Amino acid sequence: MVEDNQIKAVVSPFAVREGEIKTFDGKDGYVSMNQIIHKINIGHINELHFHILELVNEFEFITSRQLFQMLEWKGIEIPSQDKLNNKLDQLVKSKILTRYYFSGEDGKGIYRIYCLEKMGKYLLNSRGSECKWQPTDNTKPVAMIKKRLAGNQTIIAYLRKVKAFESYNVKPAITAKQIGKTFKATGGSVKLTKNNKSIEFIFEVIRREEEWQKKLVERMRLYKDFYDNYQVMDSGFSSMPQLIIICEDEKHMAETFKEIVVNQLEIDKIKLYFSTDLRQNEETLAKTLVEFKIDESTGKYKMENVEIKLLGI
Repeated sequence: MVEDNQIKAVVSPFAVREGEIKTFDGKDGYVSMNQIIHKINIGHINELHFHILELVNEFEFITSRQLFQMLEWKGIEIPSQDKLNNKLDQLVKSKILTRYYFSGEDGKGIYRIYCLEKMGKYLLNSRGSECKWQPTDNTKPVAMIKKRLAGNQTIIAYLRKVKAFESYNVKPAITAKQIGKTFKATGGSVKLTKNNKSIEFIFEVIRREEEWQKKLVERMRLYKDFYDNYQVMDSGFSSMPQLIIICEDEKHMAETFKEIVVNQLEIDKIKLYFSTDLRQNEETLAKTLVEFKIDESTGKYKMENVEIKLLGI
């Protein structure tokens, strides 16, 4: 597998492209549960397949590369990416998983996205695994799926590259008390611990989708409510978590920060940090965060890289 720091992409694969659509790449037709049980009985579907199912269930949408990295991190032996792809093909042909790709004016996307099918839910439930999947989950729009994929990549970067990493949560629920609404961070969260002291990072993924500025404002109002009214153990956080906004690219960070300032949605109780999809590919994450500060000589905001040693290897 190509290492992250060897990837030469200049545009994030999880950036939203105009006119892009989600295209079905799964299996049509009918597969019975008896056929699947037979495959399990003769060993064609084994424990490795179930490990894959558990991860797809946890992340909802995930690429084969992300699956490979998660299996590797969990210590589950898989010889190569090609071997994993063969296992995924078996699950798709059995209609346990399904598969999509993105296509647009530039042609097909370079990666496939995997998610559950009905048979996958039945199998997970039969083994006592909680699975809330429902068929409408697979109808989610491109931008929502890409937020999930960018969030996956960020979580995986932290668990693989940050020595202080302790745990992650794919969909942390956060409550805006004054507004009276519970929402989920689009990029998940991680808990970092060093010298018995812990901090949690919440990742909010922003994409240049239709009306993205309006959606950003609505989202930041929820976060501002949460932080302005935070008390210990609110939403399960023992201390105030750090919010990190994951954008599509460097320019998008500036655009996002501008919208926050114009709409007076800065959060007084924390520093607001930004990052991008491609910054997660760095060998170490110690210098991947950005802060906007006022330049005293011009009175204007400027973007500064922030070094956080806690995020080192």
